[in-house]
Amino acid sequence: MLLFLVPVALATVVGLFVLWPSGEPTRAQQAADIALPPGTTYPEGRVVSVETYECGAGSAQSLQCATAVVEVLEGEGKGDFQQIDLSADVVAAGVDKGDVFVLTRDAGAEGGASYGFSDYARGTPIVVLGIAFAVVVGLVARLRGLAALVGLAFAFFILFRFVLPGLLSEESPTLVSLVGASAIMFVVLYLAHGFSARTTTALVGTLFGLTLVAVMGAIAVDVARLTGLTSEETVQLQGFDPTLNFSGLVLAGVVVAGLGVLNDVTITQASAIWQLREVSPDLTWRQLYSRGMAVGRDHIASTVYTIVFAYAGAALPLLLLFELYTRPVTVSLFSSAVAEEVIRTLVGAIALVLAVPLTTVIGAFFATAASSEVGVATDRQMTALRARFAR
Repeated sequence: MLLFLVPVALATVVGLFVLWPSGEPTRAQQAADIALPPGTTYPEGRVVSVETYECGAGSAQSLQCATAVVEVLEGEGKGDFQQIDLSADVVAAGVDKGDVFVLTRDAGAEGGASYGFSDYARGTPIVVLGIAFAVVVGLVARLRGLAALVGLAFAFFILFRFVLPGLLSEESPTLVSLVGASAIMFVVLYLAHGFSARTTTALVGTLFGLTLVAVMGAIAVDVARLTGLTSEETVQLQGFDPTLNFSGLVLAGVVVAGLGVLNDVTITQASAIWQLREVSPDLTWRQLYSRGMAVGRDHIASTVYTIVFAYAGAALPLLLLFELYTRPVTVSLFSSAVAEEVIRTLVGAIALVLAVPLTTVIGAFFATAASSEVGVATDRQMTALRARFAR
């Protein structure tokens, strides 16, 4: 396995060095800086009073908008009271005295700084849930769980400092995503599971799956003619930089999406093989492979459901719109908005399924070989001891 992993590791390091963003603003970043008012900040503000009024004249139903007075809680205008307008969707979500908003503060507006509603303040619940997650992982998985959290932090570092800036530059989205994914897997797997033949087996299976995702994804994106312009976010990105390779971004999304599920399946398969070997050292590698695949088939079946339902849950509003449309189901299913996610799901699922037997056969072979080497070494030690006592 080292004959395969060492060149891949070296290629990953070289790729990180060559493709690492220079730090210069990209065309999209420059356009975004022009579009957004310079000096805009996002202070928090507490609602002091709310006054609602009817709005949306001419619409099918009566809508309620509101004017709120908020106290600025931070920044240059801390302590000031500002009046802001709230749209109907914000009011419909519920606005009460004492609520905390995230505001926009445009320091360059005529007549002095102006404020507006940006979002609800959600810092406290997210931080509490994050701490609870870390504590639960640490209590249940102990040091290995804490190591996984450190690995997760490294993964986000690579995503935000290498992959995302690289995707906004002129580099190949496929190459950037593959190099970034490879770097993440090398560090995350060994950090969370330790340096062992088992972890190396899982890493080989994961890298195989990622390569398969990249190859099949490139073919599928090209054949299906996916433009990548299927959401409000991608259309906004196109406005900032029309030269971005949006089809390449679709492929990069496929690769990044495959990271977690491939890691889950391959490490589980490798762990199952080594546990079976410890329980039954007399199993041949063929028997070990057969029993490991029995576990793998169950894992494949459950993971396929996980992938599909995860997409269905995330795309529920879109699916509800399709339910309302008076057009054939196939037309909706094959539309660009759905086809992009369907292809991403199917490519990831195929790579996942094929990674299972590969990881299992590699694990069975090396687990058996390792046990055989231990057995040979033990026999030699026993022979040496007998010869010593015979003297």
